[in-house]
Amino acid sequence: MARSIDASTSGFTFLSFVWRWVAAIVLVLITFNPSGQSAYHWVVSAIGGSTFGPLHLLLVGVLLAGWAVFWIATWRALDTLGVMLSAIILGAIIWLLVDLGLVATDSVSALTWIALFCLATILAIGVSWSHISRRITGQVNVEDIDD
Repeated sequence: MARSIDASTSGFTFLSFVWRWVAAIVLVLITFNPSGQSAYHWVVSAIGGSTFGPLHLLLVGVLLAGWAVFWIATWRALDTLGVMLSAIILGAIIWLLVDLGLVATDSVSALTWIALFCLATILAIGVSWSHISRRITGQVNVEDIDD
């Protein structure tokens, strides 16, 4: 028997989105960041020094699982058009910040940090989109209905 889902009682709030964004930014920044303190740097250093071991492989596996969850959810929710629209909107915001002089374009590191935060934002929107869409339209996704 299908149960009815009321958008007003779905439990999704702004704080729910913030938690999803925090999880996405943690995943993104642990994977890679320009500070040199990331899984990428640690694994590449281990491979270069012939010290790659089970802890490195475990970290790679956990990160790949996290990326799979976020990427699949984002792609299913937003599809190509949604991901592109999200990227265009975030790109326009960054361009505006550059035009206003709030972001310098002469620092590759700063631009990398901004790109990583944008990627995390797109992932957070993707894993939240079903809830956001239900709130806006009142329409329920097929996956939201229990038999």
